[in-house]
Amino acid sequence: MYRLLFALVIARVPAETVHHLALRGLRALQAVPGAAPLLRRLLAPRDPALAVRALGLDFPSPLGLAAGFDKDAVAYEALGAFGFGHVEIGTVTGRPQPGNPRPRLFRLAPDRAVINRMGFNNEGSEAAARRLLGRSGRTIVGANIGKTKTVPEAAAAADYVTSTERLAPHADYLVVNVSSPNTPGLRNLQAVEHLRPLLTAVREAADRSSGRRVPLLVKIAPDLADDDIDAVADLAVDLGLDGIIATNTTVARDALLSPPALVKETGGLSGAPLKDRSLDVLRRLRARTGDRLVLVSVGGVESADDVWERVRAGATLVQAYTGMIYGGPFWAHRVNRALSRRLRESAFRTLAEARR
Repeated sequence: MYRLLFALVIARVPAETVHHLALRGLRALQAVPGAAPLLRRLLAPRDPALAVRALGLDFPSPLGLAAGFDKDAVAYEALGAFGFGHVEIGTVTGRPQPGNPRPRLFRLAPDRAVINRMGFNNEGSEAAARRLLGRSGRTIVGANIGKTKTVPEAAAAADYVTSTERLAPHADYLVVNVSSPNTPGLRNLQAVEHLRPLLTAVREAADRSSGRRVPLLVKIAPDLADDDIDAVADLAVDLGLDGIIATNTTVARDALLSPPALVKETGGLSGAPLKDRSLDVLRRLRARTGDRLVLVSVGGVESADDVWERVRAGATLVQAYTGMIYGGPFWAHRVNRALSRRLRESAFRTLAEARR
């Protein structure tokens, strides 16, 4: 049914318009007393074998929603009710910003992919912190933070610290995003000489502002050279980070089938074409770090088989976004059910066993 709706209606509407309409619907649902808890009872993962203990938290499923959909923390409870084991809000920045000019979001349906050059459009970390304040729902919420576009690279750490101080008291975990291709100069911060002082400042600010040890992860790009991936992994272990999210979107355009006009659009590519590289990066990180870090795999996740493959390759948690765009609102629920079947048919009792 959703595929028919997508082909006849959704595909004819600009992608960003559909995104905003979906968020409005989720916010409206969230505002109805009892609606989100009812949906959670119907759609949330209930198989205890899917439960994952990571980052000091109990995730009902390894499958979470990646940052980029709920940028301003307006619909995380509804999204959790639809079956996601966690929701990562953001990317949010120290200051509000409009992002890049439209159009800036493009579907590549034949490739099951999306190109975005949103540019961290968001209402700022102060607004996101207000929405997370005193949250009482059951959804695990991570906060993904990035650099404000107008802030120079030399002042990046202070900008990240501002967002950290606002969000650390309210989020279940924090993610430092230095890997979006849509903020000029941002990916330069992945270089170890820049990343070390940045992560050190964020770690200190998180501990200072929250009164607890908030799990801290860094999100990296798939376009890093293998040696640079190793360097970031070594740095994360050295600094005592909790994990790495791999990977963000790519600027590569290999193996795309879409019309040349779309392929030439600048921005980050997500979805099925990213699958192989994302899996390669995960395997490299696992070989480099073993069990010392929580590895969160994202990029080209479309099915329970994809989640299973990432777990077997060493991922503790798995995230998706584009898979939901093409799979519809009940996509996470279907994936969780299929993952339960896959686990029961395997030689393992739990996902933790499958990852070893």
